[in-house]
Amino acid sequence: MFIDVVTIHVKAGDGGNGAVSFHREKYVAAGGPDGGDGGRGGNIVFRVDEGSNTLLAFRYKRKFIAENGQNGMGRKFHGKSGEDTVILVPPGTLLRDPESGKIIFDMSRDREYVACKGGRGGWGNRHFATPTRQIPRFAKAGTKGEEKDIRLELKMLADVGLIGFPNVGKSSILSRISAARPKIADYHFTTLSPNLGVVPMGDGGKGFVAADIPGLIEGAAEGAGLGHAFLRHVDRCRLLLHVVDISASEGRDPSEDMDKIDSELVRYSAALGERPQIVVANKVDSTLKEEPYVLAFEEKCKAMGRPLCYVSAVTGEGLEELLKLVRETLEQLPPMTEFEPEFTPEDEAVSGLGEIETRIRREGDVWYVEGTWLSNFMGQINFDDYESLNFFQRVLEKRGVFAALREAGIQDGDTVNIYDFEFEFVL
Repeated sequence: MFIDVVTIHVKAGDGGNGAVSFHREKYVAAGGPDGGDGGRGGNIVFRVDEGSNTLLAFRYKRKFIAENGQNGMGRKFHGKSGEDTVILVPPGTLLRDPESGKIIFDMSRDREYVACKGGRGGWGNRHFATPTRQIPRFAKAGTKGEEKDIRLELKMLADVGLIGFPNVGKSSILSRISAARPKIADYHFTTLSPNLGVVPMGDGGKGFVAADIPGLIEGAAEGAGLGHAFLRHVDRCRLLLHVVDISASEGRDPSEDMDKIDSELVRYSAALGERPQIVVANKVDSTLKEEPYVLAFEEKCKAMGRPLCYVSAVTGEGLEELLKLVRETLEQLPPMTEFEPEFTPEDEAVSGLGEIETRIRREGDVWYVEGTWLSNFMGQINFDDYESLNFFQRVLEKRGVFAALREAGIQDGDTVNIYDFEFEFVL
């Protein structure tokens, strides 16, 4: 089974609480506070697993929780930090925010990403001792770990993508040029999921990775057939091999087939429609190159500026020439697409802080703003720092707090109270 989109829930560990403890030792009359700090909660870490190419591992397990930090203890003993939870994903997996669809991170390289940070450990009572408060009987609680939903979307890492109508021979070509062994049969939709194959170059040159995409049909961009679910896997391909049945064995015109597939690519993504293509005329062993429709197809490819290669996946004719052309073309193309994060610092600041619901109530001339996310977010802000305060204001604006206050009827000069932090509202 091939799974390439799944939404999971992740939660980092909570920080441990600080301890309230006092030093007790024989002949020491007033040992003073010695409560240790709580441990940090474990992080949620995504890491690339080079050996996988599907999200099948997430079919049944979709909730991941990191270990909490342990509470502090007496004698200034620090609580143990929680272990990180490492989630392995295939290379090319995009981490997206399910609500907005924005890209959080692109796991296309051999690296890792901390998606949720563990809560900070609370201070023990020894931190609160002062000359005037020598016996502090309180400590600080640990903070909550971040929590959020993340949509995993796999876009395969392949240099070359084989596209075309069903039953034109894409899988057969892949099986001849690589060690991949996809299912091959003489009926439509034999290929139910993308297949990857590493294509070596016999002369010692650098090889490349090719992906056989399930057959597309007209209307694929809107969800028709099987191919629509896998168009995302050609997003990263630097070069497309557009395979057509030049023998017209099923009564279809190769020129019309190519136009229809091009149309689906453009409708799915304008950038994908402009991707360089090499036209692969397969099943040349079953037709004559002098046929009028074949000559017309050659002229069409020339007019479009696309190289044309005649091949036969059955006999192997033309495959060496095709591979040589592919390698030469790849050398001139830019590197594989890597998607930049679309999540802003403001998005990141409130992501995982609980339900984004803001409650507003008025008592006299004071407007009280509350919400789970706001309560957690307040702990991240240093209100004595000018830049931190500006960041706080931008998040409130982005999350619609100011707009909600205006809609509720707040007036210029009214006081706004957010968990005991007060400011004067300016329209």
